[in-house]
Amino acid sequence: MKKRFDLIDLDCANCAAKMEEAINKIEGVESATVSFMAQKLTIEADEDKFDKIMKQVVKTIKKVEPDCEVVL
Repeated sequence: MKKRFDLIDLDCANCAAKMEEAINKIEGVESATVSFMAQKLTIEADEDKFDKIMKQVVKTIKKVEPDCEVVL
């Protein structure tokens, strides 16, 4: 399953790269891209575990950029 999410208050391109790298390491994630310019997260992950994976994704994003929010 592939979905796109808006990101609010993603402040730097370096943080976006760190988020992308960390999200791609989460079990069940097939691919993830974080676009700093578009303020978007595109994620492809196992459909059966998608909600659980997204909870981990949100935690990961908060670790890297505490002010950044994912519009679910």
